[in-house]
Amino acid sequence: MSLSQFHSNAVWALLLIGACVVPPAAAQAPDASNTPAPISTDRPAVTDSSAVVPKGVFQAENGMLDTDDQGRSTFDFPETLVRVGIATGTELRFTAPDYYQNAGFGDVAAGIKQQLYNAQGGFQLAVVVTLSFPTGAARITSHGYDPSLQLPWSHPLSSNWTVAGMLSVYAPTQNGSHVVIGESTFLIDRQLTKAWDAFTEYAGDFPQSGGPRHLLHFGTAYKIRPRQQLDMHVGVGLSAAAVDRFVGIGYSFCFGLAGR
Repeated sequence: MSLSQFHSNAVWALLLIGACVVPPAAAQAPDASNTPAPISTDRPAVTDSSAVVPKGVFQAENGMLDTDDQGRSTFDFPETLVRVGIATGTELRFTAPDYYQNAGFGDVAAGIKQQLYNAQGGFQLAVVVTLSFPTGAARITSHGYDPSLQLPWSHPLSSNWTVAGMLSVYAPTQNGSHVVIGESTFLIDRQLTKAWDAFTEYAGDFPQSGGPRHLLHFGTAYKIRPRQQLDMHVGVGLSAAAVDRFVGIGYSFCFGLAGR
């Protein structure tokens, strides 16, 4: 599937999902006192959200991506991340195996996210610790148990503008031993309406060996309901070691457990 074909299909998919889940205009508006807190996702940015899923909430974030690199196109889905709030400021995370076109399924991963600092209306900081397991196809799996650490942060500049970023360390297995990859991101988000926002992001990977991978990333997300979100994003590589370009779409949802 070419990038242009995927882009066209992505737009139609977003419209179709929206038509299925957006309530009719004539529907009665819900009581504001019973309206749940809006969904806050880690996708589609490289930078994770500095927020944690509330206690007693199940959240699933899903998507599909088409990547062009040196004339070769790779399609993968469903990019599923499951997040469950188990305590105030603490969530468990499970990354389902992603399927890569012509290569098979990737590895699974499990982790935990903890809120470290949360000033109401101000600076937020969280930590994410993850471990992946070598369950994927031979062409995809790292054949090792790979840890990672992320420190996502955010700070509102005004009611409509927010800056955010993330410092990360990954230790994937390569040729039977772990290598270290550092990552730094910086993001500017603009709230366009109450339900719609857009962002511009820089992401840089700095591996232990090989050249750095610099990316420029643009995306938007729209909350079709307080607990449902559609997103779309595109990115371009800025260095020789980075991918040429990618485009993706996603759908995320959450609901309360035990009637929450």
